[in-house]
Amino acid sequence: MTTINKQWRLKARPVGEPSAETWDYTETEIPTIIDGQLLIKVEYISIDPAMRGWLNDAKSYIAPVQIGEVMRAGTVGEVIESKHEKFAVGDYVAGHDGVQSYAVSDGTGLHKVDPSLAPLSYYLGVLGMPGMTGYFGLLKTGQPKAGETVVVSGAAGAVGSLVGQIAKIKGCRVVGIAGGAEKCKFLVDELGFDATIDYKNEDVKKALKKTCPDGVDVYFDNVGGDILNDVLTQINLHARIVICGAISNITTPQQ
Repeated sequence: MTTINKQWRLKARPVGEPSAETWDYTETEIPTIIDGQLLIKVEYISIDPAMRGWLNDAKSYIAPVQIGEVMRAGTVGEVIESKHEKFAVGDYVAGHDGVQSYAVSDGTGLHKVDPSLAPLSYYLGVLGMPGMTGYFGLLKTGQPKAGETVVVSGAAGAVGSLVGQIAKIKGCRVVGIAGGAEKCKFLVDELGFDATIDYKNEDVKKALKKTCPDGVDVYFDNVGGDILNDVLTQINLHARIVICGAISNITTPQQ
């Protein structure tokens, strides 16, 4: 086994888009674990929009990544050494162990996953955070009913694409808002959305009137900002709005 742990650490907080200057790439020896710890060989790392928000030194639902720390990221990996009573060598675990080759953990935030049930990468997607977010956000908060119109922003993303498919299974009419003709075509041709709005090339407010002539019953919002305001002009009485994300704020350069 190699003794080198490749890591990406936060070097400086970015303004706007991160750049090469944001990061430090380091190679260190794999640490020796102590009682109560386990060593994980990271197999998959998830790159998510939320990671941009974690770089800001601001109060949020989770503490920001500190300067010098390994960049936080969702991960799936194999336990290759263990001195922890709940985890054995050969177990596969999902957690947030960062952008690195190997991670030492005390078990906090880890849960076991089964590679015989699905490919490991699925536990960062449909069987992971995006899947749980879409499933419970739509069904518990959105409470869609057959025949209703569901609008999803960020519809081609990891969460939005699943929300639309679940809404279709529930018998809803689904309209996805995404950026670009290629994404919109994918939503209709591959995922079965009923209609799409290309926010980069269409007037969203006008397109909503056309694609949602009976109004919007459920809006699953991944972006916030102007698109949220446009959807609210078409919202029906007793509609449900799922506030999942505000990526329009995250991607705006900070002053």
